[in-house]
Amino acid sequence: MNSSLVYLTQTDTTVGFLSQNDKKLCGVKERDQQKKILQVVNSFHTLKKHLRVPTKYKKLIRRARMSTFIYPNKLAFRVVDNNSSHQNFLLKFHTMYSTSANKTQNSFNEEFAEEKSDIIVYTKDNFTETKASNIFKINKSKIRKIR
Repeated sequence: MNSSLVYLTQTDTTVGFLSQNDKKLCGVKERDQQKKILQVVNSFHTLKKHLRVPTKYKKLIRRARMSTFIYPNKLAFRVVDNNSSHQNFLLKFHTMYSTSANKTQNSFNEEFAEEKSDIIVYTKDNFTETKASNIFKINKSKIRKIR
């Protein structure tokens, strides 16, 4: 598998670009290369390979659905729901960078998204733009909702 390919797929939250190369995603979306991109993982076991979850928030993070957490190390991760078609896609990769399939600060445009992606992953449902994930920033002592 080529690690710099950009996939267009229906994620568990909205239509998204996924890649194992965050710089390529920034280029596709025409956004600042310094801005961090969230990563999606297929399981909590995979998440534990990337970071240590503060003990105080383990239960909250395990029970959260369609939520992204920015951890004390400044990395953002979302664990994909079990038994979803998006999780089945992620099983091949374990971890991928993910962002919405649109130009920065614009709404979803299917023509733009298809033009900018290398591989289009179709599911039985068509692409639908839905609500993006909630984003929470956590540190050792507090949690703050960002979106």
